[in-house]
Amino acid sequence: MGVVRTDESRRAEIEEFRRMLLSCSGVGLKVSTKEEGNRRRVTAGNIRECAVDQKLVCVTSGVSFLGIAIVKQLLVRGYDVRIIVDNEEDIDRLREIESSEEFEGSSSITRNNRIGVVVAKFNERQSLIEAFDGCCAVFHTTAFIDPSGFSGYSKFMAEIEAKAAENVAEACAATPSVRNYVLTSSLLTCIWRDTSNSSLSPVVDHNSWSDESFCSSKKLWYALGKLKAERASWRIAKEKGLKLTTICSGLITGPRYFCANPSSTIAYLKGGQDMYEQGLLATVDVNKLAEAHVKVHEEMNKTGGGRYVCFDKVVRSPDEVQRLEQETGLHINTSDDGVFRFELSNRKLDRLMSQVHRCTSVC
Repeated sequence: MGVVRTDESRRAEIEEFRRMLLSCSGVGLKVSTKEEGNRRRVTAGNIRECAVDQKLVCVTSGVSFLGIAIVKQLLVRGYDVRIIVDNEEDIDRLREIESSEEFEGSSSITRNNRIGVVVAKFNERQSLIEAFDGCCAVFHTTAFIDPSGFSGYSKFMAEIEAKAAENVAEACAATPSVRNYVLTSSLLTCIWRDTSNSSLSPVVDHNSWSDESFCSSKKLWYALGKLKAERASWRIAKEKGLKLTTICSGLITGPRYFCANPSSTIAYLKGGQDMYEQGLLATVDVNKLAEAHVKVHEEMNKTGGGRYVCFDKVVRSPDEVQRLEQETGLHINTSDDGVFRFELSNRKLDRLMSQVHRCTSVC
């Protein structure tokens, strides 16, 4: 079981990864073999010796567009990053990048500017434990997309997504070095409810949850997959005492994103007309979302945690819908009444981000 991607998407993501490395001057890339990954395990008995690894973190699907953006934010803040890929094709391409003239001499870079690449399978818990070993935090960004499905995502993929998230959470809990687990969820886990219920709060925020049976009845498989994945992660976190934070993201936007990720965009926008008419269609720039991941992780070492809603724009007019249609190539039916029953709120994340920015400007 792994991330199902088209060849075109894979090539685009690898090229984006290469661009990211070039933009971060002085970053070294190390592609590990399986044998090189079999280093000394971190156990409960020697966990204190891992203090030197408090800047080593792991990003699943680190060559996806969101994964790349998170990796770049981590590098800027001085972290070492280990990224997970799940197929040998990506490893071979990354080895070509590693040995290319563009990155010649990068192996001499200082410790806080390195990227390691390892292979792990999301249906093999032990391989995940080995990949996470020595890392202080894990960012799980993966979305499982079925390119053969009409909407890019099938009911079967929802089950795969939930099982993968469960395996990642279990692996994090079983890896002594892992202190924090940050899961990329979706705003879709907050917004899909039976709107005939007049008692629903008009504010949709981090306390709001979609209804699983409603998602199933409406065949909102992408929303269902994200919902089941997040709920499974929270269940395991509570059972195992794992420190978890989830980020419920709006539709991801950014340069080249829609062209390389048509399946996930199509899947997210299933039900787009209802989202728009209820005031719940929101987008977020991939770089802002990546920054939020890193800030939330750092806040987890203090008092932060729980769920965060992340978006930077709510689509609230026909003109904005038209611009989104032009960017995505998808049609969204709309009405012109301009009356929205619900209001999205990301106040919790905004407070955190504004605190961080104030501290950065003052310190």
